[in-house]
This record gives sequence, C-alpha cells and structure tokens, in this order.
Amino acid sequence: MPTVEEIAAEIVAREGGYVDDPDDPGGATKYGVTLETMTRLGIDLTGDGRIDTSDLDRLTKAQAIDIFVRHYFREPGLDGLPGMLQPSVFDMYVNAGANAVRILQRLLTEMGFACDDDGVIGPRTRAQARAAAAAAPGHVADAYAIARRNYYFRLADARPASRKYARARDGSKGGWILRAESFMAPRYRLSETAFRERTAGWA
Repeated sequence: MPTVEEIAAEIVAREGGYVDDPDDPGGATKYGVTLETMTRLGIDLTGDGRIDTSDLDRLTKAQAIDIFVRHYFREPGLDGLPGMLQPSVFDMYVNAGANAVRILQRLLTEMGFACDDDGVIGPRTRAQARAAAAAAPGHVADAYAIARRNYYFRLADARPASRKYARARDGSKGGWILRAESFMAPRYRLSETAFRERTAGWA
C-alpha cells in the first residue's frame, strides 16, 4: 500500500501546474492548492505581508505535498479510516473538502452502518467505517468510488459550467470521472457507450 506522501505526490502530479479557470469555483490553483487555501493557512511565500497569486506561483511540489498531507489527510483525521478507503477519500478531500467525508458517511448509512453526514471524521464515523470494511472488505472501496462518481455527475447535472470537468470535448470521460474511476475495479467503470448515454442530456 502506498504511503500518504506517495498518494499526495500522485495527487500533485494529477493536478498539474498553475491554473486559473474562471469556471472553477475554487479559483486559481497550483498543484491542486488554491489561493484560498494558502490565504487560510497564512502561507506568504514572498514575505511581503500579502497572500496573492505571486505566492501561489512560488509554490513548489514539495510544499503542495506537505500541505495536503498535513491539512487534507492528518488534520481531518483520514488516517483513522480503514486503509482501503484512505487513498480515494484523501484524493476526494483535496478535490471537494468535507464533502468527501459526507459522501462516505452517506454511503456507510446506506450500507447499514448509520452515522451523521456532518463532514467530520469523529469516533462514530471511524467505527462505522471499520465495521463496513470488515463486513465488505472487497466492496467498500469500490462503493465509495462509485458514490464519488455519482457526486460528480450530480454536480455536472446541476451546473452546466462544470460539465467540462466531467466530459471531454470529444464526448468521452472527463477528468472528474476518470479520477473517480481510477479508484474502482475495472468492472465498475462505465463503458464509453454507457457514459455517453448518461451525459446525452447535457448541452
């Protein structure tokens, strides 16, 4: 199983360099770290007393990895989840914050291991996640990845500007869907035909 640092390095590689997409609610990012995150954490890399895109531009891959490990894995308590769930929940937490935990909590409840969907990994969420993993060790990680994919579909259904993240220009799977499906067994990935049918109603 990869270390949390290795998972973070994969996330950084996947996110790529500096991007400022006006359709992205997260705003300007580099290696997946947003300017809002740097402001919240007080990361002033230029030392000029302001945190702006100049600081984001100076961010290194190593610094991004450290931010993700400290503030997106350890701080929210993802290390308290079963190992099989940690990579996908971590990747999703970088992408969607506490919604990554809410998706897990709702899934656990649907599986019969009820917990509040408050986005916080507390004692009950940890216990219920361990119970679900013990009951369905070959299923829970795939189920989370599927729930994550469905979350992306719902976002794109509701927000046309976000559809380009779920569907590529040629009509094939976009980054969001490929990202979710990379954490599930191949048999659960949508065929291109099924994907195109699912997104046929999008403009």
